[in-house]
Amino acid sequence: MVLSGDRMAAIVTRGGGVLFQNLRSGAFHRHSPKRYLLSDNVIQLLEFQRRKIVVANQIHVSRDQYFKMIEEKLEKDQLILKNDLKVLLHLCQTLADVEIAKKTIYRYHSENRNMAFGEFKFGPLFVRLCYELGLEETVEEIVKDQNLKGFFSDSTSFNIAMDMLFTKGSYESALGVLLEMKNQGIKFNNDTYTLAFAICYKLNTAESFKICTMLLEESLEKGNLIPRHAYCFAVALAINQNDVKKGQSIFSHILNADNKICCNLHILILAMSGAQQELCSVLESAVISYVSPFVKKMEFSQELLGAVRETLENDPKLQNSFEDVYEMLTKSGQITALTLDEMLCQAPNGKKQLNLLLGQRKISRRTFKPLQSALFAE
Repeated sequence: MVLSGDRMAAIVTRGGGVLFQNLRSGAFHRHSPKRYLLSDNVIQLLEFQRRKIVVANQIHVSRDQYFKMIEEKLEKDQLILKNDLKVLLHLCQTLADVEIAKKTIYRYHSENRNMAFGEFKFGPLFVRLCYELGLEETVEEIVKDQNLKGFFSDSTSFNIAMDMLFTKGSYESALGVLLEMKNQGIKFNNDTYTLAFAICYKLNTAESFKICTMLLEESLEKGNLIPRHAYCFAVALAINQNDVKKGQSIFSHILNADNKICCNLHILILAMSGAQQELCSVLESAVISYVSPFVKKMEFSQELLGAVRETLENDPKLQNSFEDVYEMLTKSGQITALTLDEMLCQAPNGKKQLNLLLGQRKISRRTFKPLQSALFAE
């Protein structure tokens, strides 16, 4: 059953079909938690705060005296050393402190524009400071300032800046930072692509769709690997822009589509392309009859399934099949109150550090033999 334009329009405007309307407007904000897309492993805010305490305890003068010394250097046009700026950024606690840090950054950069490759990068340090203090407007202004071009020469600075703006819902500003990053020729990494497509998805305009498509095509031409999460945002944006075929095309690039977001997107694509028979089959195959805590259950958005139900009104047989599957999914605990937008914008769980720690001790420090069990570890 292929849905006509009029039929789809009817679904959009009816209460039961609010999902499709929300997808097109990017309007899943009603009960969403605070969002961000970078894990703690990237932001490293706790590590930055820990380092601030260490630095404060290491300096031989008071914090106020140190700031006074820096201000005197600025007034007397004295050389700002690398360690001067590094310590200063770790001592900042207020907006007034950050203003002094900004002046110091401009002076330092003017004196070190031609710094050697591999020199310490202050960009991530300053952006983390602003992240801690909630100064997203300061970050946006300073990373786009052409007088500081080259100071923020790494992807991490731009990524954290975009994450800050995304968290605040400042998607236009985040897009400006993304375009500045591209104009400066800063290499995109996995986090950049996820942020870029998420920002475009949230803006949900013809222009943001064009930018997302351009970045995606460029990356594929270069052979860059795009994260699955980034692909998901691109698929959702294509659907929002009523380009289901493009959404299907992007979805086909996802190599491992067995996670919750991908499965919900797949259901949505099937519903909007008129493949309701296949849709019911996919849902039925996802049902887990035996619920075990060790078995990964695929969850489906209740709101999405409610909208899917609307597409089956004219086919009683399929409608009955859907209701049977819906009941089985409910009994097995596979229906979630999360919207598709909330799934997309959920923060990473940041388990990489834990896995790294767990994987560190494989050899006994006493016998130098493989550890057979954690019970035998000294």
